[in-house]
Amino acid sequence: MSSYHITTFGCQMNKSDSERIKGLLNGIGMQEQSDHHRADVVVYNTCSVRQTAEDRVYGMVKQLKALKRENPKLIAVVTGCMAGRDTDGKIRARLSDVDLFFPIDEMIYLPKKLSELNQELFDPQIIELSEYEHYLKIKPSYASHVQSYIAISNGCNKFCTYCVVPYSRGRQKDRPLQDILIEVQNLADHGCLEITLLGQTVNLYNPPDKEHFSKNNPFDHSKNGFASLMWELNQITGIQRIHFTAPHPQYMDDSTLDALCLPKLLNYLHLPVQSGSNEILKRMNRPYTREYYIETIQKLRSRKPDIALGTDIIVGFSGESEDDFAQTVDLYRTCDFDISYTAQYSVRSGTAAIRMYKDDVSKVEKKKRWHTMQHLMEETVLRKNQAYVGKNVEVLVDACEKGLCSGNSREMKRVLFRGNDSMIGTLQSVIVDRALEWVLYGTQIKN
Repeated sequence: MSSYHITTFGCQMNKSDSERIKGLLNGIGMQEQSDHHRADVVVYNTCSVRQTAEDRVYGMVKQLKALKRENPKLIAVVTGCMAGRDTDGKIRARLSDVDLFFPIDEMIYLPKKLSELNQELFDPQIIELSEYEHYLKIKPSYASHVQSYIAISNGCNKFCTYCVVPYSRGRQKDRPLQDILIEVQNLADHGCLEITLLGQTVNLYNPPDKEHFSKNNPFDHSKNGFASLMWELNQITGIQRIHFTAPHPQYMDDSTLDALCLPKLLNYLHLPVQSGSNEILKRMNRPYTREYYIETIQKLRSRKPDIALGTDIIVGFSGESEDDFAQTVDLYRTCDFDISYTAQYSVRSGTAAIRMYKDDVSKVEKKKRWHTMQHLMEETVLRKNQAYVGKNVEVLVDACEKGLCSGNSREMKRVLFRGNDSMIGTLQSVIVDRALEWVLYGTQIKN
């Protein structure tokens, strides 16, 4: 039996895409190989968010010469965002040892392309069984059936000036509602407890088959397909926890905020802000103001006072003055985030920002601002985590090593407690004894 190995870079959407690649290759009779040295096909599913992500791919692909000396028939595949945004062929030109290079939505053609390169990999007649109208129709081979990613859309219409996603993944395409409900129901039937909905602008979901919404759905699906989807998923027996990423502040309307109060939604929201300065938000083509963002957080907290909040921030964007950065610090303090993922602005070829603005914030200053945000986050989360001491939290256990189990609470806090392997994939009640920046330590509450 021929084999494959997949290396995934980047976000949860990339991980979900790799699960579909795995499902596709399993479906044509190939077998996953943990050691890339022993695989017949190696797949690199790439990320283009920052230059460092692409540099990691270039570094790994350099190993191909040695791998192909070991196995002359080895087929090397590069897909994902790097291939999607390569409109001028410059990225492809740097990957001379790669045999197949295509954007992720062309995944459906992978079996045919592999067969053309090596007919001995699998029975060519199987190709007909692996034809799909769109790659999101491919059934994933889930990394976990207890916690699963569900892509509800792909692509983006927003065109933030710093971002390559609309170029690498194209315009937003929403999956049919019926496909999503069938997939989640099937997962629930097989023991799935938690789903994470994925989309580049996940809360802009607008399905093409709205007739499949339930007649007793309380949300107006003509105005908000995403809130309506949340309600539908809450009705599926077996699913206990629902999470989503990444929403856009522009579409966090009252219906979406109300949907966050549905019982199965996690007590956590990750809402990227990127900057606290209206001038920088405008330069980024983020069509909201700091005042609107803060008001949205206030509306949410009026509904769910104890919800945990996360965000994304870019420091050192083109034209960001000291005052602009100070406004970002002030917004962070005002919103009192539990966690933030802060990035130093990285120029990306093909984006509007590289054409419109000069990258005029020095690397030294970017690093300084990054450290300021990091220290603020660490101080804030340590303070906020103290409120969990003495409280009961629900933990979905995903690992256990040497008698120490770990998993996330409904607030996406990492919790560690004494347990055993039988608890993996189960929900456990834990009372928190001690709180650090990144971990809550506790004791299992036995039934």
